[in-house]
Amino acid sequence: MSKQILVTGGAGFIGSHLCENLLQQEHEVICVDNFFTGKKRNIAHLMDNPYFEVLRHDINVPIPLEVDEIYNLACPASPIHYQFDPVQTTKTSVMGAINMLDLANRTDAKILQASTSEVYGDPQVHPQPETYRGNVNTIGPRACYDEGKRCAETLFFDYKRQYDLDIKLIRIFNTYGPNMHPQDGRVVSNFIIQALEGIDITIYGNGEQTRSFCYVDDLVEGMICMMNSSDDFTGPVNLGNPNEYRILDLANKIVELTGSDSKLVYKALPEDDPIMRNPEIDLAKKELSWQPRVSLEEGLKKTISYFENLLKSDENARY
Repeated sequence: MSKQILVTGGAGFIGSHLCENLLQQEHEVICVDNFFTGKKRNIAHLMDNPYFEVLRHDINVPIPLEVDEIYNLACPASPIHYQFDPVQTTKTSVMGAINMLDLANRTDAKILQASTSEVYGDPQVHPQPETYRGNVNTIGPRACYDEGKRCAETLFFDYKRQYDLDIKLIRIFNTYGPNMHPQDGRVVSNFIIQALEGIDITIYGNGEQTRSFCYVDDLVEGMICMMNSSDDFTGPVNLGNPNEYRILDLANKIVELTGSDSKLVYKALPEDDPIMRNPEIDLAKKELSWQPRVSLEEGLKKTISYFENLLKSDENARY
């Protein structure tokens, strides 16, 4: 049955893929974005679809809509962007969540919160299960995002307890793929852009720190599975790829796949940058019958191709 679905942050990296997938399932999709980090080019190919609507709006301000489901993705998600205006980042995570929860409560809509692996901070448990409460610096430079998302999780469960709201909560681990912002400062996009331009590839720390990398198609499938899961399963649930890679190995793989002659250079590790980050996804396998399918090499090839085309099409596109 066709639904009226709101996607906040719908012009962003993950949001644009989600909008496209939902349209393919013949739903009506309202994309809300203030275009701080979202890009019109991410959704330009959807604009002719009569079931797709775009609203330039900041979710810190309530919005009067009638919807059946809400995917709340609106918030800068890379350190460069969320540290640019940390107060606004916290407001978006907290006040934006309140406004979307109030909308869901008024319209009796099901609402999914895109939380993050950042709620685990620099983890002392590895890999990270949903039961782990985290190791977060509440006053550090990343806290505007980490603590904002943790507060949003609190709000979602308080709305469920107080108003019996139908909520879903996911924690997204490192995700990559086409439509990433070229200047978002994330490791995959950084390495690819640097390799394609033949400049030094910047590794922070010694490169021994580890991450897991989930291709965006896999993540979006998991998000939709979560939204459609049984009513009594609220989460939180980790969505990410459990295969773990050293940052150094990722850099070498991208150099290999791009045929680049870029050299690796090392700089100091940023404050509070986690040494290890890897999801335990047993809960997602059990409750959602979901697990990632796209290999790192396959996903990187698609992402490299996207950035190659982007850089060729417009020398200013990376900005």
